[in-house]
Amino acid sequence: MTECSYFMPPEWELHKATWLSWPHRLETWPGKFDPIPAVFGDITSWLSSSEEVHINVLDKAMERQVLALLRNSRHDQLVMERVFCHLIPTNDAWCRDHGPNFVFRRTNDRIEKIIINWDYNAWGEKYKSYADDNAVPERIAALMQLPFISPGMVLEGGSIDVNGKGLLLTSEACLLNPNRNPELSREEIEQALGRYLGIEKVLWLGDGIVGDDTDGHVDDVARFVNENTLVIAVEEDPSDENYEALQENLKRLKTFTDLAGNPLNVLTLPMPAPVYFNGDRLPASYANFYIANTIVLVPTYRCSRDRIAIEILQECFPERKVIGIDCFDLVWGLGAIHCITHEEPELL
Repeated sequence: MTECSYFMPPEWELHKATWLSWPHRLETWPGKFDPIPAVFGDITSWLSSSEEVHINVLDKAMERQVLALLRNSRHDQLVMERVFCHLIPTNDAWCRDHGPNFVFRRTNDRIEKIIINWDYNAWGEKYKSYADDNAVPERIAALMQLPFISPGMVLEGGSIDVNGKGLLLTSEACLLNPNRNPELSREEIEQALGRYLGIEKVLWLGDGIVGDDTDGHVDDVARFVNENTLVIAVEEDPSDENYEALQENLKRLKTFTDLAGNPLNVLTLPMPAPVYFNGDRLPASYANFYIANTIVLVPTYRCSRDRIAIEILQECFPERKVIGIDCFDLVWGLGAIHCITHEEPELL
């Protein structure tokens, strides 16, 4: 009898590439779209110094625009030979959530890379058009000639984080929200995560940060930085509207253990000074960093706490260069660096 198992590697394991979906929806950054392609260009340039970068574009005209922007950017770290564009249409730019979830499948003694094609419904159908986004994993699987499996469950990449040793971090506010999988219980969701990602234990946080229209994605709150250490965003000001939820999440995190029952190491990240658009709080968080092969890209928000966050994360990743990317404009679209990136692991 053929038996198979699945394993999702943590973000810090060796990548073959990072995937992006190039921005084009003006309504995502209302009145503020113009600087966004340049931010994507900065991120692409840095990533190309570390690994391949694969970019989903709408058509050949967009491909020409992207490549011209990169060539004219004059970034010393840009490696054009590592940048590849693919004609895969998208509704929006949040590749973390609509992009391919690459995992490894072991069948008897054979290991292969496959794509888990989770359903995507624009964060509980908050936006009407998402058919192209939902089709991205299947289209990438066809492009790369990789097998894919469709579990029939809604799941966004930003809602989970794994340590590669059986643990998965998520939030009740998102995964248990009735606008995702109302027919599934907590136990059934845990079973699906176990089956398709190789998870043995789910660590549940509570609410996310204010301004996050994803219903509390964990990648704005807390992240694994190695198999037994997490960083968590903490607000120290009791008058701040994020204070209560983040303090509660910190309390929970300190009670969590690994599979052997050992406590996890917990480090705290500051929250940036509040960022607003038209009077609305935006989901600015340093936890939305992205770990590439040789670098870590950290969102910054033009405040004094930027330097502190970079220093904390540099200590977490001593063998990588930690780089701040100005995301003051990018976060107007309600997301930052981790939200637009999706790693493709290397099958060794």
